[in-house]
Amino acid sequence: MTQTQHLNIGVLIYGCGHHQAAWRMPNSSVERIGDITYYQSLAIIAEQGLFDAVFFADNQSFPATSKSDMPAFWFDPLVNLTALSQVTQHVGLVATISSTFSNPFTAARQLLSIDHISQGRAGWNLVTSMTDLEAANHGMDHLPEHEERYKKADEFAQVMNQLLESWSVDDFLHNKEENNLINNSAIAPINHQGAHFNVQGPLTTPSSPQGKPIAMQAGASDPGIELATKYADAVYAVAWNFDQANNFKKKLNQKLKQQGKSENSLKVFPGLVTYVGQSYEEAYAKKQQLDESLEVDTALNQLEFFIRQDCHNWDLDELVPSLPPAESFNGPKGRYQTVLEIIKDKNPTLRELLGYLSAGGGHLTLIGTPEDIVDEMERWFDEGVADGFNLMPPVFPNSLQDFVDDIVPELQKRGLYRTEYEGKTFRENIGIH
Repeated sequence: MTQTQHLNIGVLIYGCGHHQAAWRMPNSSVERIGDITYYQSLAIIAEQGLFDAVFFADNQSFPATSKSDMPAFWFDPLVNLTALSQVTQHVGLVATISSTFSNPFTAARQLLSIDHISQGRAGWNLVTSMTDLEAANHGMDHLPEHEERYKKADEFAQVMNQLLESWSVDDFLHNKEENNLINNSAIAPINHQGAHFNVQGPLTTPSSPQGKPIAMQAGASDPGIELATKYADAVYAVAWNFDQANNFKKKLNQKLKQQGKSENSLKVFPGLVTYVGQSYEEAYAKKQQLDESLEVDTALNQLEFFIRQDCHNWDLDELVPSLPPAESFNGPKGRYQTVLEIIKDKNPTLRELLGYLSAGGGHLTLIGTPEDIVDEMERWFDEGVADGFNLMPPVFPNSLQDFVDDIVPELQKRGLYRTEYEGKTFRENIGIH
C-alpha cells in the first residue's frame, strides 16, 4: 500500500444528521429520510467537496422504544449505494456488512455487483454487530459472544477475499472469431470448508475494476484491531482527543509489526464532528441550538447502550459517577473508552456528558472558524495519528455543506487536500494500492 500526501475525507450519512436533535431543527430533512433522492443529494454534495467516500452504517433492528427513535436505517446500505452510484462519478461508496448475520457468497456478489455498476468505487465496512435485538431478527436467541463473533468475522473476511478474486474479468474473453466466451481453465472453485461457512465458489461475478473493493474495519477491541491488520485497507476509529487517537495508532502499529507488516501501512480515519462559523461564538451557537432541543430520554438511552448501565436514575446536574475500567467492560470497547476519556478530560455532570455525546457519540468535536478547525485537523495529520477523517455532520445537509464551502477551501489553501480527483476508482483516489 502507498500513502498519499493529503488528507482523506469521507462522510458517514445517517438520518437527518448525527446530532440526536437534528430532526427537530426547522430546516431539517426529516420528512425525506425515506426518499432516495435525499441520499443522492448528499452524495452529490460530498463529490462537490472532492470527498473520498460516502459511508453507510447499519443496524438490523428497529426497537422503537421511544417516540423520538430515528428510523435511520430505512434502506439496506448496499441497495442504497446502487442508487448513489447513478448520480456520482468519483466518490467512493462504502456499506457496512455484518459477518454475524451475512452469507459471504451473497455479500461478495452484491458488493462486487456494486463495484462493477459504479466502475470501481465500492468499499465495505466489516462489523460483527452489537445487539441481541438484531440477533432476534436472524433466528438467534442472543448475539454470540464477542470472541466467537470475531472468529466468525475472521473466516468471513477470508472467504470474502477469496470470492472477490475468484476469477478475473480478463477471463471473460467474448472472442467471437475463436468461439471463446470464457477462459474456463482459469476459473475454479475456492472449495472453502470452515467452522462457520462452507462455500464452493467461484463467484458469479468477475474481479473488480479496482482489483477488489476497499475493505474498512471499525473494531477498537484487541480482536477488532487484529482483524483490521489482517484484512482491512483502512480503519474507522473512535477518538475523543489526540491522546486517545495516538494510543489507538500505537496499538495498531504494534499489531502490524507482530504480523510482519510495516507500521503505518493501514490508514486510520477517526470520526469528526464540526460546527463551523465566522467566529467561535457563531459556531458554538449552532451546537447550542441543537443541544437545547435534545430529548433527555433519547440521550440517556444512547449513554446506556455505550456503558451498559441503567443511568435514568442519575441526577442530571450531578457529576457522572465513576465507571469501571475499560479492561473489565464487555460491550463496544471504543465507545466505552471514549466515555471514560470525556469524563477524565471534562469531569462533567450527566447533562454535560449527554451534550458531548449527542453528535457522533463522542468523536473528535471541533467548534470554530475554518482556520481553527483546520489547525487541529492538520495537527492530527502531521503527528501521524490520522490519515484523514470520517465526517459526521450534526445536521444534514447544512453541516455537510458548511464543511464543503468553508473547511475544504482552507484545507486546499494549506496544500492538505486535493483540488481534483486523482483517478477513476476508489482505490486510486484514496491512495491505497
